[in-house]
Amino acid sequence: MTGQGDQSGSEEEGGRTTEEPFAERLKRLEDRIAAARADRAEPPRRGHGEFTQGSLAWRMVIELVVGMLLGLAIGMGLDALFGTRPVFLVVFALLGFAAGVRTMLRTAEEVRGRRGEAALMGGRPETRDETRDGTGD
Repeated sequence: MTGQGDQSGSEEEGGRTTEEPFAERLKRLEDRIAAARADRAEPPRRGHGEFTQGSLAWRMVIELVVGMLLGLAIGMGLDALFGTRPVFLVVFALLGFAAGVRTMLRTAEEVRGRRGEAALMGGRPETRDETRDGTGD
């Protein structure tokens, strides 16, 4: 392009000679970036050790199902190995169910203990373990 860019002051040509308009453009750009970041900002997350009710429910269901599936797999394998019909399948399915329930109860007790710690320590379950380990009590 010809010398028209210098006279018209278009931004594409870079024909501005003073720093004032550049500083204003830079300020507007910074404001737009800050506004875009504020719009994109994620909602504040909960603490690292906290679980939602839904995630706890799914965790317990998965623990029960995995226990059952492991028991069924072991029982089917032993039945195939020894040539028996459903003897080991039934026994290990029941054992897998019992193991799954036991794991679920252990998880429920762990969650109950963490919530008790959180209530005692002002909402941060990690602080109790950190202070206990640091003092040697």
